[in-house]
Amino acid sequence: MTAHEANSAKLPRALLHPRWWLAWLLLGIGRALCWLPVSWLLAIGSSLGWLVWRLLPSRRRVTRINLRLCFPEFDEARIVDLVEAHFRALGMGLFETLLAWLAPDAKLKGRLELRGVEHLDAAAADGSGVLLLTGHFTTLEIAARSICLADRPFHAMYRPADNAFVDWWMHRWREQRSGRPALPKDDLKNLLRALRNGGAVWYAPDQTLEVPGAIFVPFFGVPALTLTATSRLAQLGRAKVVPFFPARGEDGRYVVTMGPALDNFPSGDDQADTRRINALIEDAIRICPEQYFWTHRRFKFQPPGAPDVYARG
Repeated sequence: MTAHEANSAKLPRALLHPRWWLAWLLLGIGRALCWLPVSWLLAIGSSLGWLVWRLLPSRRRVTRINLRLCFPEFDEARIVDLVEAHFRALGMGLFETLLAWLAPDAKLKGRLELRGVEHLDAAAADGSGVLLLTGHFTTLEIAARSICLADRPFHAMYRPADNAFVDWWMHRWREQRSGRPALPKDDLKNLLRALRNGGAVWYAPDQTLEVPGAIFVPFFGVPALTLTATSRLAQLGRAKVVPFFPARGEDGRYVVTMGPALDNFPSGDDQADTRRINALIEDAIRICPEQYFWTHRRFKFQPPGAPDVYARG
C-alpha cells in the first residue's frame, strides 16, 4: 500500500496489520503525553533538542553556517548561543506538533493567541480565495492549530509522507482540525479550484527546491533559490495573500500574527514579488530567530560560479 492509497476518511484495513502495531503503540504514547502539563513537555523537548545538538555535529555545522550568513552582525558567542537555542526549539517543536495534532482544544485555548484575524476576514469578505502565507518555523503546526481554534476553516498543503501510517494520520488530522480537505503540494488543479471557490490555503514557499520557475533572490542578503509560485498561485487562483507568522514567548504561550492582505500582489514582476515575500519572512524571523528551521540547507544552490557555502575548508 502506498502512502497515497492510505489516505481516506476510513481507517484502511491494511493499517491494522501487525507491521503497524508499533506505530499504533507510539501514537497511543503520544496521546498519553498530551495529558502532561505543557510546561513539562516543552522542558522535555528542550532537553531532547540539547541532546541532538550534542550528537549531530553535521546539522550543528549547517545551522551555524546559516546563522553566520544571515546575521553577520552577531559575534561568534551569540551565534554559538543561537545554535544551541535553535536545537532546543526543534526539540520543543516536536512536542508542539504532538500537541497541535492530538491535544484537546481546552488544553490549548489559553496558550494560543491569534492576532489580526480581521485581516483574513476582510480578504475573504468578497468571496476571494486566500493564500495564508507563512514560513517554516518550528512552531508551524501549533500556529495552524490557532487558526482552527479561531474557527477559520482552511486547506492545509502537505507533502505526502513515505510512511503510509504517518501519511494517513497527518492527512486525517489536518482535515479534522482545519475543516477542509488537505491538498498535496503537487495537486495544482485542486489547489486552484479551492482558491477560486473562496477557500483559504496554508502555504509556505521558503524552502530550497530546484524546480522550474525558481529564481535566485536575496534571503538576508544571500542569494537563495526561491519559489516564485506565490505570485502565480495568487494570479491563477484569483486569490489574496495574507501573511501570518508564529512566535513562542518565554512564558510558553504563542502569538500568531496575521497581517493585511498584500496590496498590488501579484505585481507582474515575479522577482520583485519573490523578494517581497522573502523580506516578510525575514522580518518574522528576526522576532524569534531561534525558532526558524536553520538546519535546512537554505543556500545549497548558488548562482553559477559562486562558492559552495557549505563546503568544508
